[in-house]
Amino acid sequence: MQRASRILGPTVARIADLLIASPLQHGDETGVRVEGQGGWVHVNSTQWLTHLAWHPKRGRQALEAIGIWPPFRGRALHDRWASYDRYACAHSVCGAHLVRDLTYVEEDEHQVWAGEMKDLLLSMQAAAAEWRQRGAGCVPAEERIQWQARYFELLAAGFAAQAPPAISDLPKRRGRQKQSAAKNLLDDLLRRANQVLAFVEDLRAPFTNNQAERDLRMLKIQQKIAGTFRSQQGATAFCRIRSYLSTMRKQGHAMLAALAAVFVGKPLPIAWGT
Repeated sequence: MQRASRILGPTVARIADLLIASPLQHGDETGVRVEGQGGWVHVNSTQWLTHLAWHPKRGRQALEAIGIWPPFRGRALHDRWASYDRYACAHSVCGAHLVRDLTYVEEDEHQVWAGEMKDLLLSMQAAAAEWRQRGAGCVPAEERIQWQARYFELLAAGFAAQAPPAISDLPKRRGRQKQSAAKNLLDDLLRRANQVLAFVEDLRAPFTNNQAERDLRMLKIQQKIAGTFRSQQGATAFCRIRSYLSTMRKQGHAMLAALAAVFVGKPLPIAWGT
C-alpha cells in the first residue's frame, strides 16, 4: 500500500487539477478514526473523477490544505454545511437532504407547509428531468417563475405557522438563540433560495449529491470492518489508492489491470475530467 501510495501521488494530484477545472463537482465529508483519534475524509468528485483526502480537521483548515475548493470556479453541489459557502464558485444544495429535513418537520413537528414544500421540490425535480431529456439547458423561464413563486408562497406560510416566542424564551444574552428545527430550516431555505432552486436554472446540476455519497461508500465499509486507520500513512495510502481505483472504474478500466499498472510504475492515465 505504501509503495502504491508513493507511485500514485502525481496521478492523484492530476485528478485534483482536473476537478478544479471541471464545470461541476460534488463535495462531501465523513468522519474517520486515525490512530484512535477523530479525523475527516473529504471527497471531491464528478461522474468521471474521484478525489479523497483525509485531514484531522473538518472545516476551512482542511479545505484549504487539500486545495481543490479555493481555486474552483464551476458549480459545486453539497449539503448545507457553512464551510463550503466561503468559496467563490456557484453553489447548489442537495435536494435529498432537504427532503429528509422537510419530512422530519412534517412528521415530528406536524407542520403542513413542510410536506407541501417537499412535494414541490420533488415536482420540480421531475420537471427538470423531463427538460433535461429534451436537451434543454434550463427549465423555461415561464415555468421556472411559477415554481419559484410557489416556493416563496410556502416559505411565507411556513414563517406564519411558527409560534411567537414566549416571554420566558426571549433572549437574555447576546449570541445566536436556540430555535426549532422548523424555524432553522425556514431560515436556511430563505437564505439559500438561489442554491436550492439552482437545479432548475442549470440542468447540468443534479437534484441530489448522491455522487459524493457513493464515492465515500467504500471508505465507510473500510471503517465498519477495521474501525480505524492505524497510522496517518495508512489513511493517506487508502485515500490515494481509492481515488485512483474509483476514477479508473468510472472511466471504464478493469480494477486488476489498473492495479497492475501501478506496480510496474506506470499508472493508467486519467483520460478526461469533465
